[in-house]
Amino acid sequence: MTDLVVRRLLIDMEAPIARHWCGGDAFRTALFNALSMSFPVGEQFFIDSVRNGFKALPADKQAQFRDEVQGFVGQEATHRRLHSLYNAHLEKLGLVNEWEPQLREQQKLLDGIDPRHHVAATAANEHFTAIMADWMLRNPDLLGTQDPRLVTLWLWHSAEESEHKSTAFDIYQALGGNHDWRIKWFKRITIVFLRGTLRQTMVNLKNDGTLWKWSTWRSAVSYLFGKRGLIRETYKPWREYLREDFHPSQQDSSRSERWLIDHSDRYTPVGTPA
Repeated sequence: MTDLVVRRLLIDMEAPIARHWCGGDAFRTALFNALSMSFPVGEQFFIDSVRNGFKALPADKQAQFRDEVQGFVGQEATHRRLHSLYNAHLEKLGLVNEWEPQLREQQKLLDGIDPRHHVAATAANEHFTAIMADWMLRNPDLLGTQDPRLVTLWLWHSAEESEHKSTAFDIYQALGGNHDWRIKWFKRITIVFLRGTLRQTMVNLKNDGTLWKWSTWRSAVSYLFGKRGLIRETYKPWREYLREDFHPSQQDSSRSERWLIDHSDRYTPVGTPA
């Protein structure tokens, strides 16, 4: 089992966010902003799914998972709160969050069905965030230096996503979820996640007035497919989820552990499993 510490990040989210905070790069800023726009409603879905999956477990398995679930919920609730503050600044910049209401409508389609479906969808999303988190922790310079506060926010978020990447997966397994449905949900979430990210990034660039600039698309190609490209470097770990014997713990978490040790001055632990 995983001991998950709930942390309070020591950053000021009251100060405004620059229009191109990510190294002055319009595309990278638009992409990270798009991801943030999905987090508050997404994190709440993950919290509800894991809680309900936990409640569906027999008593002996609840005892096994109780502390880990409490830590997972605490971490995700903190992510949700900070990204809500982040998104409020984006709204002041004139950016329109079209992804969030779409996610709410999509989630309604799952109302009333077996909780294992919710947990499988959450496990798939957590795999996406975990592999992106590890990539970000390997390439922190791509966040730029213009806003150290947001650099800390994204790297701390990445470290915790890597830290709790097994929780939803393990609960799905404990609920008797099978491999076929795990893969079906993974493929569905892959489409939903990539389509939503791309669409909101385009909306952000359009609202920013940089959608049709050559520099925007040059940055996009380099950032996604270049030597250290996001898609290029995450494809292999993404694909590993399809294996029947896959478990999230098989993928390296050492960068997350190292970041949390090396940057302990940037957060305060506020709770640990009892």
